[in-house]
Amino acid sequence: MNPVSDDAWSPWRPSELASRLKHASGLWYVVGGWALDLWHGRQTREHEDLEFAILPESVPEFREILKELDFFTVHAGVIEYLEPGRSPPPHVSQLWGLDSGTARWRVDMMLERGTPSTWIYKRDTSIQAPRSEIIRISDTGIPYMAPAAVLLFKAKYLRDKDEADFALALPRLDPAERETLRLWLELVHPNHQWLAAL
Repeated sequence: MNPVSDDAWSPWRPSELASRLKHASGLWYVVGGWALDLWHGRQTREHEDLEFAILPESVPEFREILKELDFFTVHAGVIEYLEPGRSPPPHVSQLWGLDSGTARWRVDMMLERGTPSTWIYKRDTSIQAPRSEIIRISDTGIPYMAPAAVLLFKAKYLRDKDEADFALALPRLDPAERETLRLWLELVHPNHQWLAAL
C-alpha cells in the first residue's frame, strides 16, 4: 500500500479522537500544540496534525479501536505501511493513521517509552517525572501532556509556531512549571534563548 503525500493532513480534533478512545484501557494523552490548547481551554491557532501518545505495548489495542484507519510507521523521513497485527520496529516511535477513503492523515500516534507510572523524555532519559504529573485532564475530560513537557519538546526546533506557543504559554505557567522547564532546558539545551524569559 502506497501512502499519500506526507502533507495530506485533515486531522481530527481532540474531541473526535477522545470520543473514539473513550473505552480504551491503555494510557493515552494528546501532545504537541493541541495539548497546549487544551491547557489554555481554547484553540489558539491552526494545527496541521493531531498528535497523541501511548505506550508501545498498547499499539495493538489502539490500532483495533482505530481500525477505520490504516497505520504507517514514520522514521527518518520514510513512511511505510504497517500491516495489521504487526508490531512497529523498536526504533520507530511514530505511527500515522490514514483514512484511506479520503486519502487524508487523521492522527499522529506517538510511542512514548517509560512505564504507566513514569514518564521518560525520549531525547534525554535522565529527565523523568511521575506520569501523574505529566498527564493533565482538560475541562472537557480529554487527557493531555503538561505544558512544561510540551515546551521541552518544542524547544529543540524553535519553529515560528513553537516560538508563538512559548510566548503565549509563558504568562500562564505557574512558578513550579517555570522552574521545571528551566531545569530541563538547562540539562538539554543549556544556552537556550528561552532561559532568559524563565
